Amino acid sequence: MDEDRAEAIPSMIVRAPASRPVGELLRGWRHRRRFSQLQLAVASGVSARDVSFLECGRSRPSREMILHLAASLDVPLRERNALLLAAGFSPAYAESSLDAPLMAPIRAALDQLLSAHDPFPAVVVDRYWNLVLANAGVLTLVEGIDDRFLKPPINVMRATLHPAGLAPRIENFGEYSRHLLDRLRRQIFLTGDPDLEALFGELVTYPGVQVREDEEVQLDPTQVVLPIRLRSGSQILSFFTMISTLGTALDLTLADLALESFFPADDLTSRALREQSGGAK
Repeated sequence: MDEDRAEAIPSMIVRAPASRPVGELLRGWRHRRRFSQLQLAVASGVSARDVSFLECGRSRPSREMILHLAASLDVPLRERNALLLAAGFSPAYAESSLDAPLMAPIRAALDQLLSAHDPFPAVVVDRYWNLVLANAGVLTLVEGIDDRFLKPPINVMRATLHPAGLAPRIENFGEYSRHLLDRLRRQIFLTGDPDLEALFGELVTYPGVQVREDEEVQLDPTQVVLPIRLRSGSQILSFFTMISTLGTALDLTLADLALESFFPADDLTSRALREQSGGAK
């Protein structure tokens, strides 16, 4: 076994097996995806009868069957491991440190992307919105944020939406907070992660935060993207973002990472950041 891979494996097998049987967990994922047993049967090529027997515990799924059904239901890798553990199998996916030697090519690629994006902000976050990496351009975003939000682990959602964080500087806080919480809600739907649900429950208590059930936010019909409009001194900086993920990740750490790059939404913002950086880029 590869030495780096061997170092990663212990971190993924210390979790206790789920207390719920694997059939019940599979049924939960089917309901979460709003599939009937017949729809899952069609999507997976497994008979509806077999799906029913697996869910009610009348038959015991093989390791391969669990992974096949999980793929058909688009279950995230971390939760696929939980399904395997619930069935008494070892996990399929390792969880490695980003600093591990086998991760060196990925880390180098992320560092290159972050550096190339300067002087505009860019961050890498994990599943829980904790900051993993950032470039120098992020200093534009953290101006004035209370120090408690800048100590590891730095949670980007809390730092953005808390009244002692970035919130007072966001001109369009209502619509932008609504956008961020919609993203988090979609993530909860995809993963079923209770820690993300707890984070959502905390964030909606912050003053001024808007969620989908609130009165409709009036958007500018001339906008093609929703920017974050940020006060910086006497200026209003405006950014839109792009999000990148690793499409072929087979490691839990990499599967959970997202690179969010902030781009200037107008010429004023582009000029201001280039001037702040000395016009080097």
